[in-house]
Formats: sequence, structure tokens, C-alpha cells
Amino acid sequence: MSVSAAMIGGLAGTFVLTTVLRVASELRLTRIDLPFLLGTMVTADRERAKLVGYLIHFMVGLLFSLAYYVGFVGLGRAGWLLGAAFGVIHGLFATTALVNVLLPVIHPRMGSSLSSVDSTALLEAPGFLMLNYGRATPVVTLIAHAVYGAIVGGFVSLAR
Repeated sequence: MSVSAAMIGGLAGTFVLTTVLRVASELRLTRIDLPFLLGTMVTADRERAKLVGYLIHFMVGLLFSLAYYVGFVGLGRAGWLLGAAFGVIHGLFATTALVNVLLPVIHPRMGSSLSSVDSTALLEAPGFLMLNYGRATPVVTLIAHAVYGAIVGGFVSLAR
């Protein structure tokens, strides 16, 4: 198994994941915009937030591909199906604990269930399974993350 294959798969997978979420947003299936969500952690400028968010999102995609690689090495095997399973777990973590619980704690511009009535957040709280961004958001997010995982797993298995 190859770390470089995992990282290349992570870049390709992040590109596809981001594209799937963007297309779903344009089709009005969801309002989630992960690059914007990440970028607004760094800047309140909405235009710059997009650019910064894409850079952060791709760096996070690389980091997760390394975590997937560690999982593949630990299990002694890799493949697109195992990667897709990792992606579903990743997606469940992202829609529950990561974006709903952890991110609002550190994100200076995101509302939460504890935000006061008189405060004005740049971003609304995502809610459980990110349902505040649309009813289809959890499904779209899980599919996008499963595809990401399948791509990372496929790249790692092909490099053997």
C-alpha cells in the first residue's frame, strides 16, 4: 500500500465530494457549502471565505485520506468497497459530532442551539444531521463521503 496513492486518491476524492455537494446545492437538494462553512472560520469576508474554504477543505481531504490509509494498513487490505464503508462512517461523524457539536464550539461565526436571541451569526447552526441545511442534506452528504472513500480505497488498492 502506498501513502502517495492515498493522498492522490484524497485529492481526487475531495474534488468529487465537493463537486457532488455543489451539484446537490445547485439542484436545491441541500444548502450545505462546506468550503464556505470552513472559510468563514477564518474570515467574515464572504468572497474570500470561499477561496480559503476550498483550500482548507482540500487540506482536510488530504488529512482524512491519511487516516483512511492508516485504517487500510491496520486491516491489511484496501479497496473501493472498504473505502466506501470508511466514507459512510466519515460522513456519519461529519453530520453528527463534527459539524453539529464540535464545529460550532470553535467557529466564531456560526450559531448554535445555545446562541442568544440578540446575537447575529453569519451562519445558522447546522442542526442534527445538518438538517437545518435541507432534508436531503444527510443523504447527499453520506453519498458524497462514500464516493470519497471509494476513490481513496480504489487508489490505494491499485497501487499495490
